[in-house]
Amino acid sequence: QVDLVESGGGMVQAGESLTLSCTASGRNFSIKHMEWYRQVPGTQRELVAGINRGGDTNYADSVKGRFTVTSDVDKNVVYLQMNSLKLEDTGLYWCAGGFEKVVQGRIIYWERRGQGTQVTVSR
Repeated sequence: QVDLVESGGGMVQAGESLTLSCTASGRNFSIKHMEWYRQVPGTQRELVAGINRGGDTNYADSVKGRFTVTSDVDKNVVYLQMNSLKLEDTGLYWCAGGFEKVVQGRIIYWERRGQGTQVTVSR
């Protein structure tokens, strides 16, 4: 079992920055991949950024060049650095990931998501 807790959300003005953190806690696991999603009520969720175990990253076109996803493997924390925030970046942001552990020689894979943290960008 892995629990994900996001932090770092808040209210900022357009053009400012925020850094979100997603901390994974549990026993005997490794992070295979982690993604950041966001959603505004009444709209579809959007995959904002992702990072895998090898450090490969991907971004939504809407955030390329402004957002950076990184991970601290030792601490099991994934960050989302958000710069030059825009009004349209407002939403509930959550992390979700895939995890693995070895049990009796077999790799067990499962997925979890966090509850989210609110980001509000104002004029």
